[in-house]
Amino acid sequence: MPQKNRTAKGVLGGLLGLVGLAAVAGVLVTATVTPALAVAGAAGSQALDLFDKLPSYLKPDAPMEPGKLYGTGLDGQPFVMATFYDQNRTQVEFDQVAPVMYDAILSSEDKDFYTHGGVNIGATAKALIDNLNGTSSRGASTISQQYVKNVLIQQCEQGVLPGDGEEAQQKYAEAIEQCWWDAANAVGSDGIERKLQEMRYAIQIEKDYSKNDILLGYLNISSFGGTVYGIEAAANRYFSTTAANLTLAQAATLAGIVQNPNTYRIDKPEGSWTDNDGVAHNSAADGYATALDRRNYVLGRMLELGKITQAQFDEADASPITPVPSDPIQGCAAAQDNAYFCQYAKTMVLENPMFGDDEDPAKAQQARRKALFRDGLEIYTSLDMRVQQPAIDSMRTYVGANLDNQYLGAAGVTVEPGTGRVLAMTQNTLFRETDDGDQAYTSLVFASDEDHGGSRGFPVGSTYKLFTLLDWLEKGHSVNESLNGNNRVMQMTASCGPGLAPFNTKEIGNFNGQAGYTGTPMTFTRNSLNSGFFAMASKLDICDINAVADRMGVQLANGDKTTKENLAYDVLGSKFISPLDMAGAYATVANKGVYCEPRAIDRVVRQDGTEMEVPASSCKQVITPEVAATAAYALASVMNGGTGARGNPGDGTPLIGKTGTHQDYSTMMIESSTKATTAVWVGRWNTVPDPDDPTKGIFASIRWLSQKGAMTDARYYIARDMQYAANQLLGGGDRFPAPDRNLSRVVLTDLPSVVGLTMEDARRTLQQAGFTVQDGAPIDSDIAEGLVAAQDPGAGKAPGGATVTISPSNGQGSTVPDVTGQELGDAINTLNAAGFGNVAPHGSCSKEDAEVQSTNPAAGSAATKSTTVTVRC
Repeated sequence: MPQKNRTAKGVLGGLLGLVGLAAVAGVLVTATVTPALAVAGAAGSQALDLFDKLPSYLKPDAPMEPGKLYGTGLDGQPFVMATFYDQNRTQVEFDQVAPVMYDAILSSEDKDFYTHGGVNIGATAKALIDNLNGTSSRGASTISQQYVKNVLIQQCEQGVLPGDGEEAQQKYAEAIEQCWWDAANAVGSDGIERKLQEMRYAIQIEKDYSKNDILLGYLNISSFGGTVYGIEAAANRYFSTTAANLTLAQAATLAGIVQNPNTYRIDKPEGSWTDNDGVAHNSAADGYATALDRRNYVLGRMLELGKITQAQFDEADASPITPVPSDPIQGCAAAQDNAYFCQYAKTMVLENPMFGDDEDPAKAQQARRKALFRDGLEIYTSLDMRVQQPAIDSMRTYVGANLDNQYLGAAGVTVEPGTGRVLAMTQNTLFRETDDGDQAYTSLVFASDEDHGGSRGFPVGSTYKLFTLLDWLEKGHSVNESLNGNNRVMQMTASCGPGLAPFNTKEIGNFNGQAGYTGTPMTFTRNSLNSGFFAMASKLDICDINAVADRMGVQLANGDKTTKENLAYDVLGSKFISPLDMAGAYATVANKGVYCEPRAIDRVVRQDGTEMEVPASSCKQVITPEVAATAAYALASVMNGGTGARGNPGDGTPLIGKTGTHQDYSTMMIESSTKATTAVWVGRWNTVPDPDDPTKGIFASIRWLSQKGAMTDARYYIARDMQYAANQLLGGGDRFPAPDRNLSRVVLTDLPSVVGLTMEDARRTLQQAGFTVQDGAPIDSDIAEGLVAAQDPGAGKAPGGATVTISPSNGQGSTVPDVTGQELGDAINTLNAAGFGNVAPHGSCSKEDAEVQSTNPAAGSAATKSTTVTVRC
């Protein structure tokens, strides 16, 4: 900051400070015990008055310290997954710093530290005189004063937050530099006043803290160049060691760096500063000459004060500066295989009001970023390596990064139904913040949505059928209600928008080209029959189906509601949704209809060791227990012989689940016990396949990969391995509740009689009643040829949608008329009239007036007209 113009008052104040300082000098030493200072002389009194009116109390805030994300390791103990910081600092205790470091810093900066009261009067007076004369701008500060200065710098920096973009970053850097300049400026009247304030604070600090606390605080807070703050981070950055293990030469180097951090830093081989001619200095080429000179000065001071021997000095002085830099990796890149969970957890911190809130969203975001990057929070997440590591291993086995250079992606996530805790989140790609075109790398979190990792989501296919099943049950329908699940034209309803045109399910079809069949929601779910679910949806409302998904925490990955658009295709999962949202929905079914919002944060410990109050899991009943239990009853069949059987780990844990495939480029497997829910997606993460050429470019389909031996079944195996690990960790799962009796009842409906109708009219009548029609072979009947002569089952009660066989008459049947009591001639005429041309009188009818007693076939019997009827008299 440029020096202000010095006014007469300012110069006078400076002079009074100097004159008064001579009088003050003798009493400042006693200021730590005697608050009242008395000196003679007007100038001295004015100076002391100025000194006395300066603020005396400075409470050092906790320094900026990295935030840490923890997970649970394979041994069940916490481990650091990633750190986030604006200043790379790890605070240490007094005995965690090598004694030689204390000797080095005190020898070069404040040899009388343990004997003065916070201020070195003689050195300060000389510095002020030199300052006023313009012969020097040195500060002559004690360690206590330097600690005060660093505290003031830190307090200033705490109020400066970085923004996004190059311009914002430049402004941030300038503001940080200004904080240092304002606190370190020792020039002119402002410098004199700053020095007096620094002295006043230092005296107070000495009253409140022990010498060791002040010395340690100074080493923990000081800058060592760039983003390196504190002695532990400096030892690690420059020498890949700890503060406790520093050698003499290393300690002297760091003690030198702290005097002018960005000039003396030794992690820039190209040089840390340039002269007016643009020549770089303090580089690897010149042996870090600037830092070397300063280090050797420190060593000389240590020798002079008897802190080291001549032999120690000679050895260290002769050694070159040899940096062994350790590049600290902050952020989620350091989490490696856990990076995608880390990204997800990071967003959960940055959106959570517990870490900072304000009516202004921008200020709230700044507060939360500060909490993560500066407040030294220890954030314990829900990630558990006992599930995560098997997930990582399985993912590597079945879907490698950039498997075919055609954007083949995969993601798996496991959550706890009763809490929403995310136990595992894995992905086949490798984490990198920047996109360089290598498909093996991305920062997108496939398992989550745009707000929690940037993914646009994926079509979830038939796993979305869950919401049709639930709406079906909520409307009072039974899973054992028969429906015509054949491919046909159906009328869908979407009451919340424009009407839907009749929909021909043949346009989508079923797996392996099936025509469909009459069945129940139980069989449709087990076999994932598309036309069967369309038959269910035709009796419901698409808007209501999507509303069920919305109620269960499912939204589009871009943040829109599932109810924003309502189409017939929604039944089959064409909407772009995150795997995590779908896992949450199935977890709701497993949790007796209680939805728990996904969460990643279990505990938060502040820098001072106290715990923040973490809100309890946000859970609410969104479907009734009866509906949940009956849905689980149907979904269990998927894992036991149904389409999801290959994903069953076979460990005896009761499971529910559902498979999903969307147009050969997006596949899913979701399975759940009562204690853990796993969702796995495998598919194309960039775009959709080109039906004209499924073998080229980024449009290559999953089915084509299957034909080439790639992993179209990977979803089963990854989900199986993840679920098995979760079952082992959580002790399997409980039995699911029995289905509701009413919602699982066998539903009968009225079956009309169609005998005597034309075959066409009979089909129409039965289909309108909800039955499936099957043609039988023509049968003998006295009904006119072509009309329905028989139906099976007959009229009455039958399961809705059952198959009814209708058989037409061939016109060759007739009923034997009753001719008992008629004379033989009349009986023959009657039989002939009924179509029986072959009549054979028995010998008993030889008498002229004989009356007929019986016929064979008997009267009333059905027989073909070619049958011979024997008459007895």
